[in-house]
Amino acid sequence: MTAGPRPGSGPTMDRQSTASRTDQNGAGERPRKDRQTVTPDGSRIQLLIDGVRLRSPVTQVDDRGTLCEIYDPGWGFTAEPLVYVYQTTVEPGQAKGWMLHRLQDDRLFFSSGRAKVVLFDDRDGSPTRGLINEHFFADQHRALLRIPAGVWHAVQNIGQTEVVFVNCPTRPYNHADPDKYRLPLDTPAIPYSF
Repeated sequence: MTAGPRPGSGPTMDRQSTASRTDQNGAGERPRKDRQTVTPDGSRIQLLIDGVRLRSPVTQVDDRGTLCEIYDPGWGFTAEPLVYVYQTTVEPGQAKGWMLHRLQDDRLFFSSGRAKVVLFDDRDGSPTRGLINEHFFADQHRALLRIPAGVWHAVQNIGQTEVVFVNCPTRPYNHADPDKYRLPLDTPAIPYSF
């Protein structure tokens, strides 16, 4: 399975009749058939960037509220211990990124709000170099996402409420020498448009 066309490329469908739509050359636009995106059991079909892991937790609900486990070393999700934890928010319509870490992996748990997380693998020697992944999270689809060191990533709030996520990186934050590198969201170095 390969990644689909980059967002913003290719034809799109809306309520307007395709027969009345024309491209720049005056020819009618042809409808594009959807490709399979999930299996019959609801699992998403997507080739993951090498080293990326995704775990969807179970949210327990009772008459008092909900409980959702964020991280348990017993899951075997990662071998590194829990050494540092912090919470981040993203306001509606905003995005944070592009960012990259050279030494640490991020372990992000998306707990509330509607978020799109985009990953780009530009690591030399990676079997998935050049691959882009898009992941979507919401209150109804919480998840723990592992992003390996060397993978560019950005988080965009695509909802109407604040996105809240927790990071459990594999290394504590070094205030004197942060392991964080940035590019602007509109960089030509990453083949993705927000």
